Amino acid sequence: MVADQSVFILLTNTGTLFTRVIQTYTKAPYNHASISFNRELSELYSFGRKHPNNPLNGGFVKEDLKTGTFSKYPNTTCVIYELQVSEREIEKMKRVLQVFIQKRQKYLYNILGVVGIALKEPVEFSNSYFCSQFVAEILERSGIKLWNKLPALVTPDDFRQSDRLHLIYEGKLSQYELRA
Repeated sequence: MVADQSVFILLTNTGTLFTRVIQTYTKAPYNHASISFNRELSELYSFGRKHPNNPLNGGFVKEDLKTGTFSKYPNTTCVIYELQVSEREIEKMKRVLQVFIQKRQKYLYNILGVVGIALKEPVEFSNSYFCSQFVAEILERSGIKLWNKLPALVTPDDFRQSDRLHLIYEGKLSQYELRA
């Protein structure tokens, strides 16, 4: 495969109550995953808070580093990975993403799926995802299989363990913006 393009996987820890609860169980440094099609992270997608002030209203979101949830948590720590992919894989990912964008109002946050990870049992609904499940789903539907498990069992920490991902930054998310 000729790797002529890249996608970027952003893992974050905002320090919110929800992430602290998850972290107590996972012991992982990052508990949120997003995918971007550019190094600047201006095209950043995930499943999370639809409105920064309301942690209970979740679903498919186009995240914005300057005005979204991340802007409310300036001490957010992150790690950014680059995944080299073919042009064809990028095209497939963007087609899959378009379906999410067009039907964004129908998607819900899969809180039961997060519980399923703790129980090692996938909990899947047709219009419901959690962050790492969504990113894994985008990759898998595009022919990229990084793990031998269902997207509904993929955690943000699984991305850290993949040898196909290349670390490009680790530190405060706000400081990466200045470098991008």
